Amino acid sequence: MTVLSGKRILLIIGGGIAAYKSLDLIRRLKERGASVRGVLTKAGAEFVTPLSVSGLTGDKVYADLFSLTDEAEMGHIQLSRDADLLVVAPATADLMAKMAQGLASDLASTALLATDKPVLIAPAMNVRMWQHPATRRNRAQLEADGVLVVGPNDGAMACGEFGPGRMAEPMEIVAAIERALGEHRDLPPPAAVQQLSGPRPLAGRHVLVTSGPTHEPIDPVRYIANRSSGKQGHAIAAAAAEAGARVTLVSGPVTIADPDGVTVVQVETAREMLAAVEAALPADVAIFAAAVADWRVARSADEKIKKDGSGPPSLAMVENPDILATVAQHTEQRPGLVIGFAAETETVIDHARAKLARKRCDLIVANDVSPETGIMGGDRNTVHLVSPDSIETWPELPKTEVARRLIAAIAARVTR
Repeated sequence: MTVLSGKRILLIIGGGIAAYKSLDLIRRLKERGASVRGVLTKAGAEFVTPLSVSGLTGDKVYADLFSLTDEAEMGHIQLSRDADLLVVAPATADLMAKMAQGLASDLASTALLATDKPVLIAPAMNVRMWQHPATRRNRAQLEADGVLVVGPNDGAMACGEFGPGRMAEPMEIVAAIERALGEHRDLPPPAAVQQLSGPRPLAGRHVLVTSGPTHEPIDPVRYIANRSSGKQGHAIAAAAAEAGARVTLVSGPVTIADPDGVTVVQVETAREMLAAVEAALPADVAIFAAAVADWRVARSADEKIKKDGSGPPSLAMVENPDILATVAQHTEQRPGLVIGFAAETETVIDHARAKLARKRCDLIVANDVSPETGIMGGDRNTVHLVSPDSIETWPELPKTEVARRLIAAIAARVTR
């Protein structure tokens, strides 16, 4: 199960070279259990074909406002009401203008005007068009109307210019969709979490978060790693930013999008992660959610290790630095609150208590990552918040909700 499992997305594809990214976006959404229907504008069909969209969605592609079959049942209204979320990607300057002014001149703009569901747009256009006062006014109006916006990014344009206007990458849009739909959660949040939507309790604080795995090279093509996806650590960084903190996220190699409003430092090995963490200090709060490899090869090979018939090579291993313990026992720049994670497969609470004492941190977030739980790499988590004098067990929740509850608990501690 994921945040998107069973969700219905109506994807409106505007005209622009970025339309090709919409095909990958469909695939990413389907991978996560969402169903997708495609609306292709006349201009969009100049860049991607109805057949390619239909082949990926597994549904017919909608394009004509005056289709007799569809409009006999008020198809444009039904399309907009059947979805959980409408996504416009790419959202051209023309589509944004139509949306802002309430025009309904084709199927896409009519469906957007007729909907009673949330709308997310991913703008894509030439840098001058994006910076034009008319587009700025339209964006401001759309945001005032409650339309969600992801991107655009800076970069080189197909026209040869450089600047803001590139459509957000598919995984960035997926992350924005998950945030939009994540508002509908399984359980009501506790009062401390509800308070995060009002005053920003971590405003003025610096929160340091580590996330993802580390990759320890054996040779130029092989490495030691684990199954961490980084979803929990990234969700924590996003929740801290929502609570008003200045956030530094030190991330190992992951395939998920960077959270919005967060400074991201990308690393590969445990030693690189420790160096990045120490460079980011001082911090008010440090949350070590990364699954750091405990060992590395003493000396990685400069060339690929080849099979020569004599059996597997002998790998001498050495222990990696303990990032959590190093920071928790820092003599000069120890954060006021240091939180570690304990990913265990047995006697979870006992191991967490021992780790809390051994590392000298303030809290441990412990969970059972046995294969049958599906937690490692999945979208849900069941955790125990272990302190020196208490254990708080939370029910199974989406990782985004675990992150918000953890940040609420942290905010309650640092603002006492």
